[in-house]
Amino acid sequence: MKSATSYSVGTSTKNLVIIALFVAISFVGSHIRIFGSIAFDSLPGFLAAILLGPWYGAAIGLLGHIFTALVSGFPLSVPIHLVIAVSMGVTMFGFGHTYAALNGKVSEAVNLLITGVVGILLNGPFSLALSMAALAAIAGSEAALPLLGMLPVLLLASAANIVIAFAVFKPLARIWNKAG
Repeated sequence: MKSATSYSVGTSTKNLVIIALFVAISFVGSHIRIFGSIAFDSLPGFLAAILLGPWYGAAIGLLGHIFTALVSGFPLSVPIHLVIAVSMGVTMFGFGHTYAALNGKVSEAVNLLITGVVGILLNGPFSLALSMAALAAIAGSEAALPLLGMLPVLLLASAANIVIAFAVFKPLARIWNKAG
């Protein structure tokens, strides 16, 4: 199987169509919600990051969050959702880069475990810390502190998105490699 780093990122029509397809799936995932506001919009970003490479995952994670926030009416404000979108891009890049860096160096199970933990930490505490810092800068620390209550939900949603991405990764990679 090709490693995630063997795919080139460019602006070919094929690459743009792939990104658009994953962003569309992300948009659909934004309608599948956990606890009201946490959605499965990050699942395609996680999947793309390990299937296609970190840059694809980053683009899809960022755009996927923008669509989720748009559908939700930007409940935390446009500036905060822009910070979250950037953190989603960073999360997907870190997740995909971790997988690619470990691919072939450790067992697949160890790679998935480490990559999953990295994804959960980036999508949970890291993203939340950035969001809280942005909200504190805009509205004060008193306004940002209640966001901390979202951490358990973010951790759960991150884990769910990553587990599903891992579950469909191998079968999809086999199909992808046959078609490529």
